[in-house]
Amino acid sequence: MPDHTPPPKPIPPHGGYRGLKSFQMAEIVYDATVAFCSRFIDRRSRTHDQMVQAARSGKQNIAEGSRTSATSQSSELRLTSVARASLEELLLDCEDFLRQRGLEQWPKEHPQASAVRAIARQSNRSYRSYQSYVEQGTPEVAANTLVCLIHQANYLLDQKIRQLEARFVAEGGFRERLHRARVGARRSQRPERPE
Repeated sequence: MPDHTPPPKPIPPHGGYRGLKSFQMAEIVYDATVAFCSRFIDRRSRTHDQMVQAARSGKQNIAEGSRTSATSQSSELRLTSVARASLEELLLDCEDFLRQRGLEQWPKEHPQASAVRAIARQSNRSYRSYQSYVEQGTPEVAANTLVCLIHQANYLLDQKIRQLEARFVAEGGFRERLHRARVGARRSQRPERPE
């Protein structure tokens, strides 16, 4: 009896990056970075531009990777890794800001760090959830809030990268899916042999 199940689609659904937690957090990081830099980093300095661009790169590369995922899982993995590297660069800039000004970098167990992390558990969180920390807080509070947000985004990106690696190993990329679809289509077109 022939198999009448349709062959797997070579181009799966893709581009739903707005629903990704990593994208949502990267967008919060971007908005917080723009506000932080506007307050504390001279607009004419190269650091201002680099920090904003690193935050933007984090967000944009997640979106671009999600859009390319249908035809290139390796590109999605590469772009997600670029996003992660961009946010790591931004993290170092924030740590430099604190160190160079003699400000405390909050340890993980710091009460204010815990309060910032707790906001991430809210289902409707957005930049507004953190806005007062960044826009009205002292330089120490604003920078440490940004550090906490970047750590959260990086944690989500690390998870995403592990998932992408595992999926690529298990399923292969576009060429492999296209080959499987071709083989499935050929099998379904073969005439039935009498028994």
